[in-house]
Amino acid sequence: MNEIYSKARAKINLNLIVLNKREDNYHNIKSIFQKINLYDELYITKTENNNFELETNIEEINNKENIIYKAYNKLKEKYSFITGVKVKLNKKIPMQAGLAGGSTDCASFILSMNKLFNLNLSQKEIVDIGRSLGADVVPCFYNNAIMAEGIGDIITNIHTNFKYYLVIIKPEISCNTKIMYQKIDEQEKIVQKDNSKDIILGLEKNDINLIAYNLYNTFENVIEKKDIITKIKNALIKNGAISSLMTGSGSCVYGIFKNKETAKLAYNELKNKYKTYICTSYNFIKK
Repeated sequence: MNEIYSKARAKINLNLIVLNKREDNYHNIKSIFQKINLYDELYITKTENNNFELETNIEEINNKENIIYKAYNKLKEKYSFITGVKVKLNKKIPMQAGLAGGSTDCASFILSMNKLFNLNLSQKEIVDIGRSLGADVVPCFYNNAIMAEGIGDIITNIHTNFKYYLVIIKPEISCNTKIMYQKIDEQEKIVQKDNSKDIILGLEKNDINLIAYNLYNTFENVIEKKDIITKIKNALIKNGAISSLMTGSGSCVYGIFKNKETAKLAYNELKNKYKTYICTSYNFIKK
């Protein structure tokens, strides 16, 4: 095998609770991650040299700070026989949006390199590499709904194949994850809701209402331009969403819909006003 193609899928958070800041400056969280069928595309090809080459449609991320480049160096340090690779990255997931675009690219790259170079990495080794590169990378190794705790590295699989429809809007504002966590730390007291059990039950029972009525994200308490987020949430609900929520540390907002037809009507209505995406939940069931 000399080349490999993979889809790096985005995620939404059905809930997100920030528990406390740790001594390593990360935060303990509790969140239900749901993969969706919005994805970046990675084409990875072996080369005969020892260089890492990145070709991407977003020029601003083509630098040595790119998390994929860091992942390559991490793997190369551990496995000296890894040759150079050329990565073509077709980005479709918006950046600084709360959809884990960079983290899922990194996770997909690590899994692809494992196959491409026959590294035979154990699950623990994959998790350790992912954790060393970023807090959101570990949940992105899973192409299904999960509950993530700790810094996102303690994973509980949720047994569901529930497919539901989403319309996602990316506002003109963007959110820096580090700054958003700092804003959480500056708050004296935020009363948070933990509806994880109800959301998990909704996923397991294919109950869209139980999921939708229990959405929660603590970052909505600290985002500066909350009026923009509220306006988008209201627009989604006005156009048929059962409920709506900002995902991750922002700034994307999604609405959950009962069926494809209603979601399509909302998408067609909103796409001329906002940067809008229509997609479904994604749960890959291993056979």
